[in-house]
Amino acid sequence: MTTTHLQDLEIVLAHTPGTLAALGRALGEAGISLEGGGVFATGPTAVAHYLVDDGPGAREAATRAGLGAAVLHDVVTLRLDQETPGQLGAVAALLAGAGVNVEAQYSDHAGNLVLVVDPDQHDACSRVADDWRRRGR
Repeated sequence: MTTTHLQDLEIVLAHTPGTLAALGRALGEAGISLEGGGVFATGPTAVAHYLVDDGPGAREAATRAGLGAAVLHDVVTLRLDQETPGQLGAVAALLAGAGVNVEAQYSDHAGNLVLVVDPDQHDACSRVADDWRRRGR
């Protein structure tokens, strides 16, 4: 089953040589394209967040490869003006004002800001993003 929207695939990996290669290979063999994201080491583990267009397929591929529990998150995306300094700080302040705590933030390949938030805060995050777009920031 393929989702109709992009999702964030989160997986905690062992921080050892070859683990990222195994994830990339598993996703590639399943036909999953990465649309943005990255992996960040935190001691003996690394947390990967990748934007995918087939969340369930990506989760299944990572699980089948024995890489650990994979979690899917719906995301909120918006466009920042890359030529204007302070854009991330401005939108982050609006999110904080709305009580939204960002779990992960990265850019997709088209240069959009990708936000992963607690599911209970997703609607508030979406409202902030919609307001940002309406104001043409």
